[in-house]
Amino acid sequence: MLKLILADNQAIFRAGIAKVLAVEDEMRIVAQAQTQEQMFMALDKFRAAVLVVAGGFHSDFNGILQAANKVKTRVVVLADTGESAQRYMGAGAHGVVYRNVTSASLVDCVRKVARGETWVQDIAVPSELTENDMVGLRVRDRLTAKELRIVALIVQGYKNKEIASQLGTTEQVIKNYLRNVYDKIGVSDRLELALFTIHHRILNEAAAATAAASAPMPGPGSGAGATS
Repeated sequence: MLKLILADNQAIFRAGIAKVLAVEDEMRIVAQAQTQEQMFMALDKFRAAVLVVAGGFHSDFNGILQAANKVKTRVVVLADTGESAQRYMGAGAHGVVYRNVTSASLVDCVRKVARGETWVQDIAVPSELTENDMVGLRVRDRLTAKELRIVALIVQGYKNKEIASQLGTTEQVIKNYLRNVYDKIGVSDRLELALFTIHHRILNEAAAATAAASAPMPGPGSGAGATS
């Protein structure tokens, strides 16, 4: 059985990856980490595994590699679009995929890395807007500023109750907004919404910028009564 550890502070994207990998018979997700401490604890507990870790999850990437190598765990980096795969492979990673990776390619990467091979997602760096960017641009222009902020909070893993608290409204109003957003984008639930947003750079950047322009927000799970 191939043991997998997932480490990414974007909870809903981590859930999406887990959903893809968990259906494979020979793969078992033994731990999911949202913090660095959780990741290092999982590495120590579940040895000889494959760690799928977001590129920006820890500032000391060499520290991750050293900890993984010590317990015979191989490392696949989940990089952001535009990042250099060579940066991670040169440091000692065994595989690199990007956040727009297809399910089939992700599974292929994990399998090959587990067998001792290296694997890098083939991604072209365009000089002009790609079709993917154009889709993100069109969707961005359909959404209002408030809808973009809600999208950003969904990507960050906030629940409807927490989003309602941030926007000073009710949970039912947020549900109504989400239904409108789903219809505009063509998705059916919050997981699909988050994955679509992350896969379309222009939309993701617009949502993040809208959220950043608002008041500072506490992290998910901090409770509706938290104050800034």
